[in-house]
Amino acid sequence: MGAQLRVYRQKIKSAQTTKKITRAMELISASRIQKAKARVAASTPFALAVTQAVSAVATYSNVAHVLTTEPEKIERAAVVIFASDRGLAGAFSSQVLREAESLSELLRSQGKDIVYFLVGRKAAAYFSFRRRVSERIWTGSTDQPQYETAREISEALLEAFLRDAEDGGVDEIHVVYNRFVSMVTQLPQVVRLLPLEVVEGVEEPGETQVLPLYEFEPDVETVLDSLLPVYIESRIFNSMLQSAAAEHAARQKAMSSASDNADKLIKDYTRLSNNARQTEITSQISEIVGGADALSSAKH
Repeated sequence: MGAQLRVYRQKIKSAQTTKKITRAMELISASRIQKAKARVAASTPFALAVTQAVSAVATYSNVAHVLTTEPEKIERAAVVIFASDRGLAGAFSSQVLREAESLSELLRSQGKDIVYFLVGRKAAAYFSFRRRVSERIWTGSTDQPQYETAREISEALLEAFLRDAEDGGVDEIHVVYNRFVSMVTQLPQVVRLLPLEVVEGVEEPGETQVLPLYEFEPDVETVLDSLLPVYIESRIFNSMLQSAAAEHAARQKAMSSASDNADKLIKDYTRLSNNARQTEITSQISEIVGGADALSSAKH
């Protein structure tokens, strides 16, 4: 019984140590989530405004531009996957990787080759384990995104998009990331960045409304050329911020559940330890009583 009691006490101590770690990680994520949400709130209006500007230029001009013109045949597509650098965040990385796999199956069914751009060590490890090739990998700042990283990703995507498919370029760009909805909900999101597919923020005029007139200086092509890198960078950075906020929320939720499970383990092992201790005491009392009875019988 003594050995069993020691095992229970060791397990209680181990669960208590685990709880301290998970509780600390929960508090860290809780402290960072507010800043991450603020960065998302600050970035989203600018990203939408740039998209609306591009949509306006494309809508009220008749110029064919690489930003808005659909190729006759799409041969290669780029898929950018935003995962996390660290684990212990529940299904955060796995759900975005599943969404990327579903997108890949759809693109392959349309006869398109796929080029992958990976953000986060979890995505890199996923591809490395399956011996799959990726074009570029960025790691080290998924929980605290930097604009310099977004600019570097955007430059790589834009360079691939402007290159011919025969030379290794791509005809369209898709982004897969976790969108922050609430502290308990993070949804995987798929967005096609290029060519611009949906006109966002440009409403159809009513019967009494007059279409606005736009003048472009110096010309439409120059305006679109200037908007192209800004559009890509703003959308990529916003995706990174959304992914970071979702990662903190997922980690806080996972660590809260882990702390609750540790409490349950401590409670269960404490009860088992008490039962083992009571059994050991009862056994010792029985041995003492038995010994006393034996000595009393021997005297008589």
